[in-house]
Amino acid sequence: MSRIIEFLIYSALGGLPPSSFPLVLPINWSVFVVPLQELSDLRASGLKAFRDIVVDETNILVWTGLIVPDNPPYNKGAFRIEINFPAEYPFKPPKISFKTRIYHPNIDEKGQVCLPIISAENWKPATKTDQVIQALIALVNDPEPEHPLRADLAGEYLNDRKKFMKNAEDFTRKNSEKRPTGSD
Repeated sequence: MSRIIEFLIYSALGGLPPSSFPLVLPINWSVFVVPLQELSDLRASGLKAFRDIVVDETNILVWTGLIVPDNPPYNKGAFRIEINFPAEYPFKPPKISFKTRIYHPNIDEKGQVCLPIISAENWKPATKTDQVIQALIALVNDPEPEHPLRADLAGEYLNDRKKFMKNAEDFTRKNSEKRPTGSD
């Protein structure tokens, strides 16, 4: 892990680095402070539906974590997501993509998600990462077929809910990640 990242992580978590730590920071170091503070807050919140948060050591503006839904059919597994914070964050929204395949009308085959809270027209700089995660979890738990990225799945959800639930549960069992221990 680079010394700059170590320093920023110590700072975001409220600690001080060892006294031998060099205090040389890049000119645009402030771009890391907000996401790292939000990471600290998110970890402290104990949000059970978002687990195993990992920050990319080569780019601390990229996080991964597991979404652990509560509602059927998605409560049979966990789904890895990636959050990419732009350099302009919090003035521009983060981008979220699913790395685990999911049978969901609001998430396409490439993992792109239709989440209004992070759309350019709805984004507010005061929105925190935990609010985005909570909105994402709510969307996974309760699909919004009126705003689909996959019209076929939205149609199935609206017209034959029983078939949709069976297909989504089978797909989840086959493609999702194992749920973390203690998430049931």
